[in-house]
Amino acid sequence: MTATLSRPATAASNADLAATLLRVTSGVWFLLHAGLKIFVFTIPGTVGFFESLGLPGVLAYLVIAAELLGGIALIAGFKTRLVALGLSVILLGSIYAPHFANGFFFSNPNGGWEFPAFWAITLWALALLGDGAYSVSKS
Repeated sequence: MTATLSRPATAASNADLAATLLRVTSGVWFLLHAGLKIFVFTIPGTVGFFESLGLPGVLAYLVIAAELLGGIALIAGFKTRLVALGLSVILLGSIYAPHFANGFFFSNPNGGWEFPAFWAITLWALALLGDGAYSVSKS
């Protein structure tokens, strides 16, 4: 497979550059959150946390894998619309468990659902915008 940029740098509009900024930043954030689960909470700790919420432990592995692969895909601009929609499911899940019971504001004890909701909306906007400039695919 040969990867090429979808448009030359000279053709990038402000909207394309804004979409690229949103896409790359979101990708980095997902990599950071995957790293948090792997290196700080540890994988067994993350599995235990998911199980403490009544979720199957295997879901922790799937979330970590999705955050890693999805983060890389967003940074590269690979299937941005599809990846953004897929990753938004993780955020909706995090609103349901554990954040919803903690109220709206993320500054509440144990974090409310404000941040994951905002991030999900950001991903929906990215799904509408598409790849932006400098991507390996054109969605």
